[in-house]
Amino acid sequence: MSTFWSIWISVIVLGTVFGCWWLLWATRKSQTTDTETDRTMGHSFDGIEEYDNPLPKWWFYLFLATCVFALGYLALYPGLGNWKGLLGWTAVNQWEAEVAEAEEKYGPIYAQYGQTPVPELAENSDAMKIGQRLFANNCAVCHGSAARGQVGFPNLTDDDWLWGGTPEAILETLHNGRMGNMPAKGTMPSMTNEQVDQVVNYVLSFSGREKDAEAAKAGEQVFAQACVACHGPEGKGMQALGAPNLTDNTWLYGSTYEWIKETVMNGRQNQMPAQDRLLSDDQIQILAAYVYSLSN
Repeated sequence: MSTFWSIWISVIVLGTVFGCWWLLWATRKSQTTDTETDRTMGHSFDGIEEYDNPLPKWWFYLFLATCVFALGYLALYPGLGNWKGLLGWTAVNQWEAEVAEAEEKYGPIYAQYGQTPVPELAENSDAMKIGQRLFANNCAVCHGSAARGQVGFPNLTDDDWLWGGTPEAILETLHNGRMGNMPAKGTMPSMTNEQVDQVVNYVLSFSGREKDAEAAKAGEQVFAQACVACHGPEGKGMQALGAPNLTDNTWLYGSTYEWIKETVMNGRQNQMPAQDRLLSDDQIQILAAYVYSLSN
């Protein structure tokens, strides 16, 4: 933060605290405690008249105490621009201390399971309780709390895997993340609108849902030119590239004509972020076992 803004913030904060103190003190001095000369404010309602009487002393001093507390707090903790406080406290230090405390407390528990093979670990109910919490904290925001996914995010409870559902593949995904890219119009950027319609109908024909049989037949050649490199000649996909199987009627972005056309026309991009920057190897081992257990 620049010196100007540091000073500006400090002036506003201290001005507010001292302004509150002055307002309380000035108001207190201008009021009288003489009950015989109580001054009415000229406002009454339902037989109740409003007077300009001072606050009770305990209430007044409590207000002053809050001002003193505010000054003490600002002296000890950050709050005045670049001032770091006499205690040197920061949110980062607090977070690091909490992480270290948690690591000391839970590290041995994670280490206990970290060397266990994923399939064996998936059968350990205690480990899976930990895995469920790790999933809720790190994965549920995309895949849902029940891991059933949503549009653009895979369902982890079925047996349809873009990058493979073996323990090794899941560990690789969690450690390093994945980057999926479906280029617009595949490997045929010159594809016409008519050809887009043809290839969409051909893809729909894999599950018997084509709208136009003739277009689907013509789409086979377009598919061979634009899509085979990733999805294979039979449309069964290629896990090495993260290319989905188009014949199993499981869809990441929707299975209607309109959804598939949108995918072909504009392409899709997906990213599964790497978790090794957030979780330890032992935690990833437990999380992988939990994900593995969802479909096994």
